[in-house]
Amino acid sequence: MDRSAVRTRRSPRLPGLLGRLLGRPAEATTPAPRRSNPDAVVDCAVYVNGRREPGRPHYADAYARSRRTRRSFVWLGLHEPNAAVLAAVGRTFGLDELSVAQALADGHRPTVQRHGDVTLLVLRTAGYVEHDELTDTSEVIDTGDVMVFLGDRFVITVRHGAAGALAPVREEIQRRPGVLAEGPWAVAYAVCARMVELYLEVSGHLERDLERVEESVFARDRGADIQHIYQLKREVVEFKRAVLPLQAPLRALVEQRDGGPPPALQRWFVDVEGHLTRAVDRIGGYDDLLNSILQSRLAQLAVEQNNDMRKIASWAAIAATQTAVAGVYGMNFAHMPELGWRYGYPAALLLMALAGITLYRLFRRSGWL
Repeated sequence: MDRSAVRTRRSPRLPGLLGRLLGRPAEATTPAPRRSNPDAVVDCAVYVNGRREPGRPHYADAYARSRRTRRSFVWLGLHEPNAAVLAAVGRTFGLDELSVAQALADGHRPTVQRHGDVTLLVLRTAGYVEHDELTDTSEVIDTGDVMVFLGDRFVITVRHGAAGALAPVREEIQRRPGVLAEGPWAVAYAVCARMVELYLEVSGHLERDLERVEESVFARDRGADIQHIYQLKREVVEFKRAVLPLQAPLRALVEQRDGGPPPALQRWFVDVEGHLTRAVDRIGGYDDLLNSILQSRLAQLAVEQNNDMRKIASWAAIAATQTAVAGVYGMNFAHMPELGWRYGYPAALLLMALAGITLYRLFRRSGWL
């Protein structure tokens, strides 16, 4: 082999070696590019002793850091992630395939599940849609869901839909380091409290809609369309399906001792359960009120149809008297009363008019006309 070729291949290493031998610093190496979170990541942060660490690191780096630090955890917030993002997150945090598959779809029923060392809490979100007037196609309540994965050193929130943004939840709980120091379950409490708060807020808007519908139903000039009432009832039923099923999972969290919320957070979950009971009572009352309004409107329609039938029958009776008199005198009999009388024709017309006026006054007095 050519020795010059060997020297040529080894020559690039000589400056660095000579520099180290002579005490000169070696050439700086290019730093590894910083990883960035996917677009589905709303926020990612590490919390130590209830306080957020500066920056917004990549979720893998944040999780690795939280595992090296005592009394710390990472909170990763996702909004409508795709399958690739969820698969990568699942590998990083050790989520099983079933949990990842559940997080891909929306429309889940509120529940609490245990998958190994990870607890899955599913809640429904709700938001009120502003509208000028109620129509038969108005969207009054917008619902979605949020899934909370709770591990030893992490909490992952996956939200579907526009309602129930968690940015206010993060801002509020960060102002309470004493509660946040309890770990991932403090985030679960904050999310539950926010969802129940939204339920009460939406129920307040629904109450105003119900008042307007009730006023229109019993208004003298114009009654509400039954399609509008039915549309509002459908929206209330959708809201009811989002709120009522949360009672059982929340009760299970309150009563759970192993693998559930720490004792310091138990009373906070009890407080959330009390607010949820208020929301459930309100929604139940709204549903009953809407049923009453719907039945009242149906009764009004039945009365209106009955009034129309009485008016039709009254005018038919008045017309029948005219037809009877005209029919009698239209018969071609040789001998008829007043047939040869000079004033027989005006007298017949007068009789028909008197009969019609008399019947009209009688029906008018009885309320049929």
